[in-house]
Amino acid sequence: MDAIVIAGGIPLPEDPLYPYTEGHSKAMLDIAGKPMIQWVLDALSQAAQVHNVIIIGLSPKAGVTCAKPTHYLPNQGQMLANIIAGIHKSVALNPQTEYVLIVSSDIPALTGEMVDWLVAEIGKTQDDIYYGVVPRPVMDARYPNSRRTWTNLKDMQVCGADINACHVRMATEHLDLWEKLIGNRKSPLKQIAAVGWDTALLLLLRQLTASELVRRIAERLGIKGRAILWHWAEAGMDVDKPHQLELLRADMEAHRTRADEC
Repeated sequence: MDAIVIAGGIPLPEDPLYPYTEGHSKAMLDIAGKPMIQWVLDALSQAAQVHNVIIIGLSPKAGVTCAKPTHYLPNQGQMLANIIAGIHKSVALNPQTEYVLIVSSDIPALTGEMVDWLVAEIGKTQDDIYYGVVPRPVMDARYPNSRRTWTNLKDMQVCGADINACHVRMATEHLDLWEKLIGNRKSPLKQIAAVGWDTALLLLLRQLTASELVRRIAERLGIKGRAILWHWAEAGMDVDKPHQLELLRADMEAHRTRADEC
């Protein structure tokens, strides 16, 4: 399966991370001696089930490396356009491609084992989209001070994972609604409202499980969707705020120190 790595984000002056990036790519923020995206590329390098890696938003001049065949595309200006461009590139590389991974460049604690686990989970069904969630107890156990945005479900609180998957036909279907969903990705309630206030109301009343929520959204889109319940917090531990950057810097530095000692 090919992996599309989204790395086009450049924080604006009003963004909390701007003092750290100063007009440069967020993906290139230093974490424990490496650009943040390099940790993600290392995980994809280690994943046996990843074939090609398509980086959106950087050029080879960035100096990052990956053991898998790597392709670069320029930033298309919007998240959805970047994903679509990545899917088209994957299909161009292999017309038989069915599914792709969509990976954020700001989850540096990801590992190859986690990526291979996700690919194996995807292989169990033939859905159109796979959306991962991390339960709060899993996140709190690994990162007690993560300060994620939580969605309150019937049986748990969850945050979204930043590595997901979809069938390649999603690049040509329901694009207007996808734009709303992706544009509101940091506001779960707004996402749900985009596909129906009945679903939003049930969410507010905590009457939906993760599987039910994904199923209702998918049915509204006319597709099949499946929720992936992660037991690794790293898939949802992204860098949105300065305290999350510092948290991961400390965590990854400790990880690197342990690796050096071994």
